[in-house]
Amino acid sequence: MAPERETTARERAVAGATATSRHRGPRLDQPRSPRRRLLPEWDPEAFGRLSERIARFLGTGRFIVWMTVVIIVWVVWNIAAPAQLRFDEYPFIFLTLMLSLQASYAAPLILLAQNRQDDRDRVNLEQDRKQNERSIADTEYLAREIAALRIGLGEVATRDWMRDELQEMLKELESRRNGHRPGSDAIPAVPAKRPRGRDADDR
Repeated sequence: MAPERETTARERAVAGATATSRHRGPRLDQPRSPRRRLLPEWDPEAFGRLSERIARFLGTGRFIVWMTVVIIVWVVWNIAAPAQLRFDEYPFIFLTLMLSLQASYAAPLILLAQNRQDDRDRVNLEQDRKQNERSIADTEYLAREIAALRIGLGEVATRDWMRDELQEMLKELESRRNGHRPGSDAIPAVPAKRPRGRDADDR
């Protein structure tokens, strides 16, 4: 009995060890914990909208006027101000550095705004193309329907055709009657009655 108990205990221990070893990895029934990132996270759409606003401002006359005023004040201050108050002596190296920094940031922002505008234009062109295809399909369908209606109307018996047929039948009946009864008076042709209010010819 004792050896059997020892074997069952060992089997349970092995089974427990395998069970615990199975659950050491990530479980599929639980969400993963968020990973820490070294770089800061930002909303691409918000950043894109901000870049478009900056690019629009850089492309206006207001920006050029303000930039010109700042440069003039900068140069005049560093030339006419007292020596102890000047912060950028001639040849204005710090001003050159600031303008280069502004240009280095303005170029990528303008490119990003242009890329977003290109994406919007591509989407608009795709929508216009699909709309044109639907319009062409609708136009072709209407053209086929109009052609079918014209063909159908060509086979419909009109009022004038019915009048001509009735007059021919009356003439034929009159000729037959005169042929069976020679010498009899000819029956005057009876005009077909026209229904009122049907077309413009009856007015």
